[in-house]
Amino acid sequence: MPGESWHKSFTVRYTCLSFQKKKNTHSSFSLNSPLSLINTQFHFFFISNFTSLHLHLHHHKTMASLARVKEAVVVAPSEPTPSCVLSLSAVDSQLFLRFTIEYLLVYPTRQNTNQALTATRVKAALAKALVQYYPLAGRVRPKPDGSSLEVVCRAQGAVFIEAVSDRAVSEFQHAPRYVTQWRKLLSLHVADVLKGAPPVVVQLTWLKDGGAALGVGFNHCVCDGIGSAEFLNYFAELAAGKHGLGEFRPKPVWDRHLMDRKNVIPRQQNLPVFNKVPDLCGFMNRFTNERLCPTSVVCNKTYVTELKNLARSTSRLSSESGFTSFEALSGHVWRSWARALNLPSNQILKLLFSVNVRQRVKPSLPGGYYGNAFVLGCAQSSVKDLTEKRLGYAAELVRRAKERVGEEYVRGVVQSVSGETKASPDSVGVLIVSQWSRLGLERVDFGMGRPVHVGPICSDRYCLFLPVNDDGGENGGQGNL
Repeated sequence: MPGESWHKSFTVRYTCLSFQKKKNTHSSFSLNSPLSLINTQFHFFFISNFTSLHLHLHHHKTMASLARVKEAVVVAPSEPTPSCVLSLSAVDSQLFLRFTIEYLLVYPTRQNTNQALTATRVKAALAKALVQYYPLAGRVRPKPDGSSLEVVCRAQGAVFIEAVSDRAVSEFQHAPRYVTQWRKLLSLHVADVLKGAPPVVVQLTWLKDGGAALGVGFNHCVCDGIGSAEFLNYFAELAAGKHGLGEFRPKPVWDRHLMDRKNVIPRQQNLPVFNKVPDLCGFMNRFTNERLCPTSVVCNKTYVTELKNLARSTSRLSSESGFTSFEALSGHVWRSWARALNLPSNQILKLLFSVNVRQRVKPSLPGGYYGNAFVLGCAQSSVKDLTEKRLGYAAELVRRAKERVGEEYVRGVVQSVSGETKASPDSVGVLIVSQWSRLGLERVDFGMGRPVHVGPICSDRYCLFLPVNDDGGENGGQGNL
């Protein structure tokens, strides 16, 4: 069945400047200049109640033919849930997490699909999933003292949208032509996640050839990538009728105090992720007025193996100590990005990437913890060293950045983002890599089969590593990054 074989390859999705045409002659493929800045301007809108939601969606659908909204409703939990106010952790409350994670899953054409019945089933499954995950039906707000964030849980509900589109499944095999081309596949997008926005928005869009696109938005303050993927798989299993409401294991765990300042001993640390570097080239201004073009490059297993071998042969590590796929590919993307930008040789660049700390803190976080349980690893280099030295140098920097993330590092981050300082990463010289290839998104089956495409709604913030569907590939599975 299409969509059920996922080869050990993955897509590198990034955004480049439209004026940048020069190929990177030092790489097997061109990586021109992805823009991955933390503090980019968001093109969001805000709704505070269902009436304004309906009106805005009605206006939105007239702007383009990509998707026409049929229905938009608020979905409350299907059973009574606790009425309470829950604190978010210091890590959840970071300034740079106050945006929406947006997934796009495209499902293949299936014969004899009853669209009305499927939409009803998905909507009912969302209501059931919100019983276990009832904070996702609440609303996020700042605490009265401004110290962090909290979730008001009154079963306010998530938003479900059903739409139809004149696009086909095959049109999602390539990157969109421009950043916001697929924006209407998740029509509800908010400007400020702290002003009454629903933490979860789901849009089921029927494509003209009988396939379907599922857009899902999560308030990043409430859950991280792993947590959101766990919810999605649970939600999908309910829609597909794979198990009952009480059978989900492990059950979702809140326990946000485990990643809070009160739970760690303050230690003074120098954390490069929060250190600003001089802007020697007008780094931020360079990307302000130019149109961005999303780009995808597929890296198959053979290509990744060659990269790993090249990194090992050009590094100072022993020949027995190889690099992971993530280390080699991240180093390669980082070097290619730096070369394409043609920056001053003494400009300092950073590569930021999330590191899951569920098993790196003591005691480890419980299974089912779906809050933000990651910190940013930070590799740093001058342009001269990064572009002139070999791939092994960059891969080593990525490895060392990963290895630095331990108990003390996490304590330092929690301390830095708490209190009055509320440290946040700067954007100068920064490339962010976000790894979606190991979240399990390619397994999310709502009874329509597994998705044939997994990616973002809009490609305007990160360089993403995505899983790739390969119907003809052997050894189906996700890339081991």
